[in-house]
Amino acid sequence: MLDPRGPRFAAMITSVVLVVVLITGSGWLALAQAVVFAAGAASIRYAPYSWIYRKFVARHLGPPPAEREPSEPVRFAQGVGFAFMAVAAAGYLAGAPLVGLIATAGALTAAFLNAAFGLCLGCEMYLLLQRVRARFSTN
Repeated sequence: MLDPRGPRFAAMITSVVLVVVLITGSGWLALAQAVVFAAGAASIRYAPYSWIYRKFVARHLGPPPAEREPSEPVRFAQGVGFAFMAVAAAGYLAGAPLVGLIATAGALTAAFLNAAFGLCLGCEMYLLLQRVRARFSTN
C-alpha cells in the first residue's frame, strides 16, 4: 500500500522532465524518463522518484494519511508511461520529432493531471480493465 502523496510527487517531477523533453526535443532525456517509468512498473519501491520522496520529502510531511493506495494501479500507470516514453524516445532518436512530441505530450498530460489534481489516468485505466475482466470472467 502506498502513501498517495508519493505518486503525486513523482508526477510533479515527471511533469518537469517532460516539459524539458518537449522544449529540447531530447531523445536521450525521453529515454531516461522511459527507464524511470520502467523501474516504477517493475517495483514502485525502487522507482527513482519514489525513492527521492521516501528519503527526502515524506519525513517532512508528517505521517501519511490513513487511506493508502494499492500499488498495482500505480505500477500499471508507470507501464503506460513507459510505453509512451519509449515511443517518444524512438521518435526523437530516429529523426521523427513529431512522433516524439505527440507521445511526450500524451505522457505530460497524464502526469500533469496526476500532479495537479490527483487524477491518475493510468490508474483509472487499470481499474476499468479490472472491471471489464471481472465482468467477462463471471459470464
